[in-house]
Amino acid sequence: MSQAEIFPSESTILYTPAWYSSTAREERALPLAPGDYKVTPGHGAERWTVTSLKDGATVYSGIGPVEIRRPPAVG
Repeated sequence: MSQAEIFPSESTILYTPAWYSSTAREERALPLAPGDYKVTPGHGAERWTVTSLKDGATVYSGIGPVEIRRPPAVG
């Protein structure tokens, strides 16, 4: 039995506003657990950012608000 079978990896969904609508949201799958990301709200004209806490990479920089959630349960 592999470690991946014992400890299944979590996935995360990043929800961002769609540029073309004030009500539509876009979804993007992220590979790490929700707690592995930091959301920094933009103030005024600043952009919202989402950063990976594992390697410091910026995974999103754009309009907000943004949300990070677990995907809905299957089945």
